[in-house]
Amino acid sequence: MPGITLLGLGPGDPAKLTREAWDVLSSAGEIWLRTRQHPAVAGLPPALKIFSFDELYEKGESFEAVYAAIVEKVLELGGREQGVIYAVPGDPFVAEVTGPEIAKRARTLGLPLKIVSGLPFLEPAFAALGLDPYPRLVLIDALELSQAHVPSFPPDMPALIAQIYSQMVAAEVKMTLDAVYPDEHPVRLVHAAGTKDEIVENIPLYEIDRSPHIGLLTALYLPPLGEGTSFEALQAIIAALRAPDGCPWDREQTHASLRPHLMEEAYETLTALDAADPAKMAEEFGDLLLQIVLNAQIASEEGQFNMTDVLRGIYNKIVRRHPHVFGDLKIEDVGGVLKNWEKLKASERETNGEAGKGLLDGVPLALPALIQAQEYQDRAARVGFDWPQIEGVLDKIAEEIQEVKATTNGEELADELGDLFFALVNLARWKKVDAESALRAMNMRFKKRFAYVEQGAREQGKKLQEMTLDEMESLWQEAKRQL
Repeated sequence: MPGITLLGLGPGDPAKLTREAWDVLSSAGEIWLRTRQHPAVAGLPPALKIFSFDELYEKGESFEAVYAAIVEKVLELGGREQGVIYAVPGDPFVAEVTGPEIAKRARTLGLPLKIVSGLPFLEPAFAALGLDPYPRLVLIDALELSQAHVPSFPPDMPALIAQIYSQMVAAEVKMTLDAVYPDEHPVRLVHAAGTKDEIVENIPLYEIDRSPHIGLLTALYLPPLGEGTSFEALQAIIAALRAPDGCPWDREQTHASLRPHLMEEAYETLTALDAADPAKMAEEFGDLLLQIVLNAQIASEEGQFNMTDVLRGIYNKIVRRHPHVFGDLKIEDVGGVLKNWEKLKASERETNGEAGKGLLDGVPLALPALIQAQEYQDRAARVGFDWPQIEGVLDKIAEEIQEVKATTNGEELADELGDLFFALVNLARWKKVDAESALRAMNMRFKKRFAYVEQGAREQGKKLQEMTLDEMESLWQEAKRQL
């Protein structure tokens, strides 16, 4: 009778085949294996004719191609008069790509389908580790993780990473985990769980690709990094602050009341950046993130939006605006990226019913003037409104200086100084210098040098008001040399 039987061979030891699986195998004439590379194969009934798809692994360009070819072949075999028994390691629906796809396609085609469950690798692995997976555990595929830039699960949750079948895969998984976990983070490698060859290694993360025991039945247990190390944990404590039994101050806050705090934290973050202080940067990024999460929590309580909306929105925007990374568009340089960026934003404005919105309308009016000026100039330059050579910028600065000198009243002076500042910002843009950061850095240098002058006056027993300009200039030049 046509049809497909999906059968699980268990974790490895033939003794762990289920009674149902043994009965099916004992009465069968043939079986098709995803792979012979599994210990349970040695214990199959001796009269059983065995076929496998191992040769597809040798010829296939990728695992995806191999699995697709297996699915097609099993469906073809299932249409025969005698049908097919297709067996996989563990269970057909646990850490198994082909089983669910074959089942779905068989139902669509109207092929009879029988599921013979097997003991997956999970239970023996938990037993080897002495681990209860409840109340929470992340189960993830090593091949998927190895292709990622960062882990896709919260680091405050334990994880079991399956299919670390080679030292190369272990090395790639380690590189991904290194983005979050320290080298010395203690982990456990589980080899051949549930078989007589079972081994559990307790080693630091950096050593996982050096294990001589790695093979087809290897998994990695990754303990949690610690409390308060995930974005979800931060959301949870912010929600607790806003709860009825939370903090009275946090409960009273609104978007409007938090506005000055958001501004303050943004500027403190910039200060840490300007100081190139990594420890302070980490602290200030945390303070800034607190403001974002707190505002998102308030919005969630009021039914406006929630953090998922925030994350999905920026995720989709990044993907949409980077077709040269996440799509097929070919762009050679930064200039091409910026030009395409403006095209995409123009398209978005049209889609959002904002076709009449100007190129510069999206620049926040609340930005500091230097940042705002540089952003205006950047956007205009992206569509070709710019000097062809830097000499035009320098000539414009010289022209504006002359116009400042020629002014006859305060109103004209303000206008001409504004023109001069704008021209100087343009020079900074041409030289790839952030005008705001450059001026902030100069402000800090002035502050330190002037403090040196004040200290020098005190050491001389004088007040600044009592010193001559030459005396202060002398200290100023000394400050420039010293600082």
